Amino acid sequence: MPGKPEGPAGPAAPETTVPVTGWGRTAPTAARLIRPRTYQEAANAIRTCGARGGIARGLGRAYGDAAQNAGGAVLDMTGLDRIHAIDADGGTVLCDAGVSLHRLMEVLLPLGWFVPVTPGTRQVTVGGAIGADIHGKNHHVSGSFSRHVLSFELLTADGQVRTVSRGTPLFDATAGGMGLTGVILTATVRLLPVETSYMSVDTERATDLDDLMSRLTATDHRYRYSVAWIDLLARGAATGRAVLTRGDHAPREALGKGTRAGRAPLAFRPRTLPPAPDFVPDGLLGRTTVGLFNELWFRKAPRARVGQLQRISSFFHPLDGVPHWNRVYGRAGFVQYQFAVGHGQEAALRRIVARISERRCPSFLAVLKRFGDADPGWLSFPVPGWTLALDIPAALPGLSAFLDELDEEVAGAGGRVYLAKDARLRPDLLTAMYPRLPDFRALRAELDPRGVFVSDLSRRLGL
Repeated sequence: MPGKPEGPAGPAAPETTVPVTGWGRTAPTAARLIRPRTYQEAANAIRTCGARGGIARGLGRAYGDAAQNAGGAVLDMTGLDRIHAIDADGGTVLCDAGVSLHRLMEVLLPLGWFVPVTPGTRQVTVGGAIGADIHGKNHHVSGSFSRHVLSFELLTADGQVRTVSRGTPLFDATAGGMGLTGVILTATVRLLPVETSYMSVDTERATDLDDLMSRLTATDHRYRYSVAWIDLLARGAATGRAVLTRGDHAPREALGKGTRAGRAPLAFRPRTLPPAPDFVPDGLLGRTTVGLFNELWFRKAPRARVGQLQRISSFFHPLDGVPHWNRVYGRAGFVQYQFAVGHGQEAALRRIVARISERRCPSFLAVLKRFGDADPGWLSFPVPGWTLALDIPAALPGLSAFLDELDEEVAGAGGRVYLAKDARLRPDLLTAMYPRLPDFRALRAELDPRGVFVSDLSRRLGL
């Protein structure tokens, strides 16, 4: 455990002034990027970050401006990446906040353990996973990442390092708090036991949105993981048609004796393709291109297939196999729009899907999932119900006004947008979407009265 940083300041952490952007590559802003190598250097950076404050940053997979800080400091925490202790019997790990989920999988899978929650990329740090309170395909069963965090060490604005345990206000403010309560230094996380590094996967087609929701509602409880790719360019009777993919960790006996998988059941071998090129012409992912892709993707999917074995990396993180895949949207970048609405608001979900389809938004990365019980984080995104996420080229004409209209629809249905992916929400809708926002602001004012921790996201939304 780091404890309170003490002693002389020592040498400063390396820093440089650079443009910083989110994974969507929109709205870059310049900041002093500081790379602390020790807890003391992290404390020094916060102590001396200046009037524009500072914010921690992991591997840069927040899509919007959550890990940007125009004119201020951004702490690159990936240099603090030690795994301190693994309890291979009890299933917990104590690690630095800069450790990635990829690194945890490399170390833990051979021991028969897996991370409890993973989003669509494993290139996320543990600190980022807590700050965004990430969710995955198993939220309907396992909840979000913070539900599996036992405690963490938090460097606060006064220079103290506090041990923060579950069930406390500071824990609930930090889980989903987008780094605005302090810098997470270490965390203790409860793990999931597995017998192999493979998944047993069932796939089926849904003819339209109602068919998809009916299948999810009726049978999701049978699966630990569930997600649907949805064709948002399909119209008419096919609106919302989808490919539903669900599964669980494959048991040892499913691999077969004498096979490569059977000889090394816990091997972690993610495949990597060549990276996306530095330059991609704008407009490559237009309606025609994406429409063709969606048609082919839907038709190549089996009508019903049961028990296919897939590598963990293929099932959870297919896009990680293409480094810098975000470049394919061109220089203008893209917006990932993700919202959630509760059970009983299926009519709102239908209206939004129909509007996106009628607007012909060219999204080939669109997924629908069901959320389970809400998590305790005051700004945690999941609510019991439905969530839809889609990628849209940022240069699409009229996109900003269209998404503003969707925000109004979401807020009117008692839903919310995901702050870790947001780059453009109007602040007047935030309180309606996050009813614990006043509590969050009050705790921040008490804990950080000088406003040391700040980001482009927090300025824009008044967090």
